[in-house]
Amino acid sequence: MRRITILNDQYKAAGVNIEAGAEAVNDIKSVVKSTQDSNVLSGIGGFGAEYAIGSLVKNMSNPVLVSGTDGVGTKLMLAIQNDRNEHIGVDLVAMCVNDILSQGATPMFFLDYLSTGALKPDHVAKIVQGIAEGCKQGHLSLIGGEMAEMPGMYRNKDYDLSGFAVGMVDKDKMLGAQKVSKGDILIGLPSSGIHSNGYSLVRKIIKDNDLNIEEYRDDLKESILDAVMRPTNIYYSDLKPLLDKNLVNAAAHITGGGILDNLARIIPTNLTADVYEKAWHRPAIFDLLQKYGNVNHQEMHSVFNMGIGMILAVNPQNLNVVKKYLGDKGLEIGEVVDQHDNVSVAIS
Repeated sequence: MRRITILNDQYKAAGVNIEAGAEAVNDIKSVVKSTQDSNVLSGIGGFGAEYAIGSLVKNMSNPVLVSGTDGVGTKLMLAIQNDRNEHIGVDLVAMCVNDILSQGATPMFFLDYLSTGALKPDHVAKIVQGIAEGCKQGHLSLIGGEMAEMPGMYRNKDYDLSGFAVGMVDKDKMLGAQKVSKGDILIGLPSSGIHSNGYSLVRKIIKDNDLNIEEYRDDLKESILDAVMRPTNIYYSDLKPLLDKNLVNAAAHITGGGILDNLARIIPTNLTADVYEKAWHRPAIFDLLQKYGNVNHQEMHSVFNMGIGMILAVNPQNLNVVKKYLGDKGLEIGEVVDQHDNVSVAIS
């Protein structure tokens, strides 16, 4: 086969390096391949990614595709400024896969979008390795994506990320408020810290107080930088056994809006979720942010997850089995009761 060589001197002068793009794609092929299951039909390089679903739908009476898309917000700015890019891909996958898990879906595949000011293969490889790690934790095949070099839109070191996850669930097994009843017990799964929401406030607090984020702090038992850059928990291994046995009525992924907004999504209008804050350990990073930011208790709960990354609504009859599966990670943090005080969620 004859290879056509094209000179791209003018395009390179405009800030776009096609050769670097080709090198970056080549560098990540093995990393991407390591995430893929037997349902993936094609590798990188086609115009579209292909995924066979026959083996997944054969036991479903009414299969439903569930999709989610997200980014990681301004946590990216801290990653870029402090060269902490190796785990940001885990955050990206987590924000998407935890959402589709919350609807009862089994994750299938993931796609990503990376745009940057200057495409550097080693930098891209580090980011994609994080995405691949997230896909392995979430049992997703990384089947495609896009890398865009956009000089003028971004400065050289700047980049942005978006992710897209797709899963499947039998319609009768979809989770949600329609399955939640009075008396359901609320089980909280701990977060790893801030996860990927509230970082505009985090960065403001750091800047306003001129905090040294790299020095070790006794109150955190680590540096602020380590605390705020810890990747988001992916809850696949916790939720999948429970979903397979229909042990959960609903699940709320605690993201932007905190427990107040996200838990309200799964509570019927005639009921209230009573949440007992003393039922879990609050990570020290939230105490630090509240102190230096002078943030009141209500606002903390409407911005941050406060130490709980996922909340499950469980029928009391299933409680012991659920807690057996989850072990120490399954924290009984509240219950669903008759509505009171005209609120969907009450934290005390």
